[in-house]
Amino acid sequence: MIYFLFLLALFLSELLYFRIADHFDIIAKPNQRSSHTKITLRGGGIVFVFGYLLYFVTNQLPDIWFTLGLLLIAIISFADDIKPRDFKLRLVFHFSGMALMFYQLGLFSLPWYYTILAFVLCTGVLNAYNFMDGINGITGLYSMVVLGSLLYINQFVQHFVDANLIYILLISLLVFNFFNFRKKAKSFAGDVGAISIAFVLVFLIGKLIIVTENFSYIGLLAVYGVDSILTIVHRLKLKENIFEAHRKHLFQIMANEMKIPQLVVSLVYGALQLLISIGFILFSGYEYWYILLVLIVLSVVYIVIKKRYFHLHITQ
Repeated sequence: MIYFLFLLALFLSELLYFRIADHFDIIAKPNQRSSHTKITLRGGGIVFVFGYLLYFVTNQLPDIWFTLGLLLIAIISFADDIKPRDFKLRLVFHFSGMALMFYQLGLFSLPWYYTILAFVLCTGVLNAYNFMDGINGITGLYSMVVLGSLLYINQFVQHFVDANLIYILLISLLVFNFFNFRKKAKSFAGDVGAISIAFVLVFLIGKLIIVTENFSYIGLLAVYGVDSILTIVHRLKLKENIFEAHRKHLFQIMANEMKIPQLVVSLVYGALQLLISIGFILFSGYEYWYILLVLIVLSVVYIVIKKRYFHLHITQ
């Protein structure tokens, strides 16, 4: 019953946000990075933040430092959705939010290079999620797969977090997908949604890695990771500014040049990550070899598809 009430509360909060976004013109216009052609409401992913805060206030205010970090991330991201903010200002908020999360995880008590590595990985994941929020359904579905995998691990492999948090986040994703996982999306996640859910996932995976001392769990983000890293490498090879908007991610090539329906592309990415997550269970004890093989296979597939279809992007 309690989860139904959470679902109702988040659904109503999303509808309320849509009215506010429509009134204040918080919209996503088609640009060089997007794969859509119509103006759509932006920032619907704020429901992820609402979901986390709902958990926070109904569970004796846990993880206060992480919560403060998430709020910093969400505030600057939402402000950027309304009006683009200076890159340096966003960087200050992002790094401050990460520092609070790392303090919550106890990383500062470890050797300094763990913190540096964590900053690099966290920055990479947040940016990957932000760039990947470009077609209908991909952010919500992929995140549900990752959270579902974490829920299974938490219940049957290694308990590392209160399961209620994962349940409420899944409910918030379900609400968002209702409006986004459709041919004509009602709303996009926006920076506030994409970066906030990425921030939460990094926190959960970070907790899991610290508890298990098994770094291979970063593979729960393997599909996004390979696409993002290899796309950066590709753009560097083309001597492009990697900070400028573009449509060279593999999922964008699939949706735009290969003419695969956006929802099908989202399903492919979600299904691939689900299969990879299932592999963690089947190959327990050989996780590092398994994830190495996964990364190699994904990289080969990425390169083959790009070599075959990238010329269509150039000729457009």
